[in-house]
Amino acid sequence: MRILIIGDPETALCLPPGARIIGSSTSMLSLRPSRRKLLSALAFSLSLTLVLPQTAGAKDAERIVAIGGTVTEIIYALGEGDRVVAVDTTSLYPPEASSKPDIGYVRQVSAEGVLSQRPDLIIAEAGAGPIDSINILKASGLSFVSIPSPPETSAIPARIRAIGQAIGRAEKADELAKSVEASLKAIEDKVKAATGPKKKVLFALSLANGRVMAAGSESSADAMIRLAGGENAVSTISGYKPLTDEAVIAAAPDVILVMSGGAQHLTAEKAFELPALAATPAGANKAFLTMDGLYLLGLGPRAADAARDLNAMLYPEGQ
Repeated sequence: MRILIIGDPETALCLPPGARIIGSSTSMLSLRPSRRKLLSALAFSLSLTLVLPQTAGAKDAERIVAIGGTVTEIIYALGEGDRVVAVDTTSLYPPEASSKPDIGYVRQVSAEGVLSQRPDLIIAEAGAGPIDSINILKASGLSFVSIPSPPETSAIPARIRAIGQAIGRAEKADELAKSVEASLKAIEDKVKAATGPKKKVLFALSLANGRVMAAGSESSADAMIRLAGGENAVSTISGYKPLTDEAVIAAAPDVILVMSGGAQHLTAEKAFELPALAATPAGANKAFLTMDGLYLLGLGPRAADAARDLNAMLYPEGQ
């Protein structure tokens, strides 16, 4: 096997046994750092692809890299966790998934880290990145499946079925999807039957420079608030946006909802130190709720359970 090395001489350390170098170039040193990084990653991808197993069919894939906490959760829910050889940092459920090798944050995946696990199947949720890394993985010759992740609870069963199809467990996935559909319908029916007024909920992702980063429509937080029987206090905005003080006060949320844990974790004390939040009904009543981020926002098999828990917290005495 004769290979021309393009880039740093250390690239040769990635070559498979028996490869013979016929030349190299250090001209890459003159390139921008981002370009050098991409070319090095491509060289690394090539060297690993030469020794990776042939692309396996879905039923035969025994080394799966899961990118996205919900992707990982669904694979485990289908009883196929033993086939997962690496996950991203958002893959926190079930707890045993955290013991797998870490290939980076879902939007900052290391292509080299993924390929070093010698996978025969890569499953990533839509939006995984960066694009350079994803392009390298797609060009590696390995089976790469992207799972759509629209921020709607109605899309959860289809996501489960898509992952089941990808790993060759379509029948098992269909059973799980039907169970989840029934659970979602049960909480939907409960909410429809409620007669009391709906609580206005403001989901705060973080505080930055004294402003609330809030979830509007077309977000998983909005979908879960509605499923739980609440009203999104800022449904007039789309996605996640920073709010002005005037917008916070005008939204007049009854409840502030945040994720628990993590670097972005907000406490009630921090939140209500912000005058705009303190001036809302939620601030007056110190109405502040926290939930695990993946449980609340993952839109996976546990979504109905999360919605029931949120409903109980929003309406402790019934609605």
